[in-house]
Amino acid sequence: MTVRVLILPGLFNSGEIHWQSQWERQFSGLHRVEQQDWETPVATDWVERLNQEVAAVDGEVVLVAHSLACTLVTRWAQQYTQAHKVRGALLVAPSDTEADSYPSGTTGFVPMSMQRLAFPSIVVASSDDPYVTQERAQAFSQAWGSELVWLQSAGHINGQTGYGAWPEGAALLFKLTDDPQFLLK
Repeated sequence: MTVRVLILPGLFNSGEIHWQSQWERQFSGLHRVEQQDWETPVATDWVERLNQEVAAVDGEVVLVAHSLACTLVTRWAQQYTQAHKVRGALLVAPSDTEADSYPSGTTGFVPMSMQRLAFPSIVVASSDDPYVTQERAQAFSQAWGSELVWLQSAGHINGQTGYGAWPEGAALLFKLTDDPQFLLK
């Protein structure tokens, strides 16, 4: 049975040059979870939408989250028992919604969840992400029970910082899916 990969963009969605968007075009079986409001999201709405998408999958899922969507995954995992369907999660550039540097306009994404996830996860963090300090990224990873991968000077790990196709990220996705399409030559 093929594992379904759900793409979970953060605040403002992921644009055309973002690695999430490029992966959707490059690989098969990836599905973007579309949220109703990308500009001023409400956590309960985002969590419910993710739950609907997971429930609709017949089999296992792997969650690929960026930025605010990392918080979405942790909140969803606390609230719903369907976490058993999750084979793993790739949590890239988790934003610290409690930090002064986090953009205003979101509702219900604080406090940050510090509960262990019930499934394997990999956190990818940058040494100079403007939305999370190294200390907080380390604390999140540890609390969630995640493997932590550090990128040096990668900013927010998005299209604007040069992370388009991002083959190294695809290799991390392979670790969670065992799907050879993610091993780029």
